[in-house]
Amino acid sequence: MLSLAAENLLSPMTLAFVLGLVAALVRSDLKLPAEVQAALSLYLLLAIGLKGGVALSEADPSAVVLPVLATLVLGVTQPAWSYAILRRLGRFSRVDAAALAAHYGSVSAVTFIAAIAFLTAAGVPHEGFMPALVALLEVPAILVAMWLGRRGSTPPRDAEGGGGLWHELLAGKVTMALVGGLVIGLLTGKSGMAQVEPFFVDPFKGVLALFLLELGRMAGSRLRDLRSAGVFLILFGTVMPVAHAAVGIGLGYMAGLSAGGAYLFGVLAASASYIAAPAAVRMALPEANPGYYVTASLAITFPFNLTVGLPLYLMMAEALYT
Repeated sequence: MLSLAAENLLSPMTLAFVLGLVAALVRSDLKLPAEVQAALSLYLLLAIGLKGGVALSEADPSAVVLPVLATLVLGVTQPAWSYAILRRLGRFSRVDAAALAAHYGSVSAVTFIAAIAFLTAAGVPHEGFMPALVALLEVPAILVAMWLGRRGSTPPRDAEGGGGLWHELLAGKVTMALVGGLVIGLLTGKSGMAQVEPFFVDPFKGVLALFLLELGRMAGSRLRDLRSAGVFLILFGTVMPVAHAAVGIGLGYMAGLSAGGAYLFGVLAASASYIAAPAAVRMALPEANPGYYVTASLAITFPFNLTVGLPLYLMMAEALYT
């Protein structure tokens, strides 16, 4: 594990994140323009969607059924037990517990992308269709958490009838880019991917490093909120990812995935959304405190997963398959 952790910590992507974190702490003016950040995000999501679509076009359908079912199970149950823990042990209000559950039931696409890069560097093979499960986990997890938060109350105007929330989830940039990339890759296959490979494959890690640089700056700017977040939330943001990873790896094993595939499934379960979930929470639960859910997902869980979680979860997966 120490060897894996050292390799991950010394990778250009992780060090770029640390550089952004340090820049925020020393109040440097190092910052990517919002337009550049949005373009990098779109590039990464499209690239991972394309790769997943190409792999899906070549996959045996029978090999995909069980992982899809496992993803749906995870999407329904994970926000439910996260909500229960936050309510009973953390004593959070209904809306704050639901907002946090939405983030920890959903998935961080960037953490997943970093996990694929880490797995590739470690030389561990995995099922190529795994990116298809990212979008599949996002929607049910957020909807379950929103339902928990809105039970017995009047929904906000934008969420009346669920139209606004559905539109945010299904037409948002994360889902559109991932699913759109998957469809393009599925329809064009390897021959289509070969045409865009110089743009979407070779520069991928460099773009990821730039994106993580900005995320490090964003996480560093939220560190001051840790004082108000409380000890429980800090523990929740570091312990729950490990517990969720164990559940995800176990489900991946039962679904017939390889060790690398189960590892990625564990990363899906362990990561916390900080793109799609905050947007949905702002719409459906506007009274929830962003100092809790943004700080927990971006300033606690994301750095933990990027530095400690990725090698730890691979060790857990390999131990199960040994």
